[in-house]
Amino acid sequence: MSFVSELNRIPMGDLITRSIHTTREEAARAVALAHPTLADFPALISPAALEFLEAMSLRSQQLTRQRFGKVVRFFAPLYLSNECINNCKYCGFSRDNAILRVTLSMDEIEAEARELHSQGFRNILLVAGEHPKFISKDYLRDSVARIKSFVPGISLEIGPMEQDDYEPMVKAGAEGLVVYQETYDRTIYDVMHTAGPKKNFDWRLETPERAYDAGFRRIGIGALYGLSDWRLEAMSLAAHTQYLLRRCWKAQLTIALPRLRPNAGDFEPLTHFPDREMVQLLCAMRMIFPDIGIVLSTREPARLRDGLIPLGVTHLSAGSHTEPGGYTGAGRTNVHHTEKGRIIALDEGTSMEPADGRSTTATGQFDIADERTVGEVAGLVSRLGYEPVFKDWDAALTA
Repeated sequence: MSFVSELNRIPMGDLITRSIHTTREEAARAVALAHPTLADFPALISPAALEFLEAMSLRSQQLTRQRFGKVVRFFAPLYLSNECINNCKYCGFSRDNAILRVTLSMDEIEAEARELHSQGFRNILLVAGEHPKFISKDYLRDSVARIKSFVPGISLEIGPMEQDDYEPMVKAGAEGLVVYQETYDRTIYDVMHTAGPKKNFDWRLETPERAYDAGFRRIGIGALYGLSDWRLEAMSLAAHTQYLLRRCWKAQLTIALPRLRPNAGDFEPLTHFPDREMVQLLCAMRMIFPDIGIVLSTREPARLRDGLIPLGVTHLSAGSHTEPGGYTGAGRTNVHHTEKGRIIALDEGTSMEPADGRSTTATGQFDIADERTVGEVAGLVSRLGYEPVFKDWDAALTA
């Protein structure tokens, strides 16, 4: 049995109704529990529970310090390619978007990774669109192997694959796989994904299980807020988290709560997920799952990130770029358009001047909100009384 079967049995409509109509007294009881369970989650994310947000924040902070100490683990995304065969209405890399694309060579990947290494990063997330012609399983394996000698922590955020395809990447040195379901709402999922293998909802939903069986020791999941009702996404994510904690018990599990950001497709969010409710959800997830990692990316503005860090965040990105070659300008001479899998050279005279704040002309997946340097963010973390950690594990410990 996979989580697909379990999700199909959850009466999501009833749970959302129950959450919305939670009374003040019911919310107060849930917030006061020493060990709330998944059954208490609808009350914790209810409108009534907003009255107790301060108490939830304090409890979330206490649990995080108890389980993780006063440390925040830093990482950086390194985009390998923005080629993609999927048509996703909300994504800047979507196949039909007329964007400038590039796939980095091994030398260029190493140059980008060494630049991040010079900034202090020892945990790097390799990110790529889904396009087997440009981003093959061998390309991904070789990308990991190329930087493993000086980057001890490597994770991947790539298109779903078979377990057998993941195993060589694990052997090459990848320790983590991140795969967001985007939305757990099947109807919205079908509308948002109009072409490509990503249309298969169940295949994507089962990816963390295949990744775990392939040997990844870190698994990251999440939903993209702005596509469906945030409470539906939250309750589905919580149920998925509980399932994976049982099914993938040897791995560390992280969750993320990313919100839609402006991108090349000019997609407008379908739903609203306000800052206050985001704080509420983060605290509720920590109260239910005290041992999971919680990731906060540069999608969120600096002021909000500064406020969320002490409440339960364990993993933080900084100084990020969402376009291939964004840190060094790598790939700049190979930027092109792609039509139906064919590279189309740019017209002669096309401007190759990068957009403001970018090192390359390739198009990013989305606009970041927190543009501070890694040094500025690390300094803020220190001023908050936490230790910014750039390396927390080495393969030599388990050799």
